[in-house]
Amino acid sequence: MSPPMVITAAMVGAETTRAQTPHLPITAEEIAEDAARCREAGAAMVHLHVRTAEGKPSQDAELFRAAIRAIRARTDVLIQTSTGGAVGMTVDERCGPLTLTGADRPDMATLTTGTVNFGEEVFWNPRPLVRDIAKRIRALGLRPELECFDVGMIDEARYLAKEGLVELPAHFDFVLGVPGTLQARPEVLDFMIASLPEGSTWTVAGVGRFQLPFVEEAAKRGGNARVGLEDNIYVSKGVLAKGNWELVADAAKRARAQGRELATPQQARELLRLG
Repeated sequence: MSPPMVITAAMVGAETTRAQTPHLPITAEEIAEDAARCREAGAAMVHLHVRTAEGKPSQDAELFRAAIRAIRARTDVLIQTSTGGAVGMTVDERCGPLTLTGADRPDMATLTTGTVNFGEEVFWNPRPLVRDIAKRIRALGLRPELECFDVGMIDEARYLAKEGLVELPAHFDFVLGVPGTLQARPEVLDFMIASLPEGSTWTVAGVGRFQLPFVEEAAKRGGNARVGLEDNIYVSKGVLAKGNWELVADAAKRARAQGRELATPQQARELLRLG
């Protein structure tokens, strides 16, 4: 039998705007309210970016602190913070949430292991920068989610493991469908899965119209899925999702239709080896 599916809600991101959807949560209270509804709908974890009051992408530690406290006041959902930030940020900017300790410490943090074209821009992750972020995640005692936009990034994880910067088996997130990177096709997903270090776990994040169909692809293969307004704003063609929770609810329905139970936050902690 397949393990319970971990659904992650990527709630905010750095690219989606209020002009595109009025349902994008921006303030700590909006994020927390949506996170609680995501948990009720079946999410075990939220993937967190933050914004300024004007909606500008930010990696400011105090904005993360406010959002994390507001979320934890409402729900037990796991919190995974981004270290990707937005294109053009310095490494110190991107690592803002990794300065949070004690009760404000996140449960997990992302680590992208290579550079890719990202639409019209470049998501810059040379090896020295990746090492730097990996060391900061490790110093905080967190387990990274290794974000992979291409299959070579999986091999980079092996390289980091040889240097003692990540532990294998690890947890990977395959982000498929960003223009300039690997596209969202079932055979691509199979190739990514086959390339993993033995014993590793994985999540797939389909971008745009691929998001919800790839929940089903993940469910069939025993994996996990990420949905949310960071990657897709529509619950069906031309119909805006009313919040991240509506995308989670749709994902939960699709997972159950494939015979998968949904992981609780505690089960997700155990499945992803978060300690």
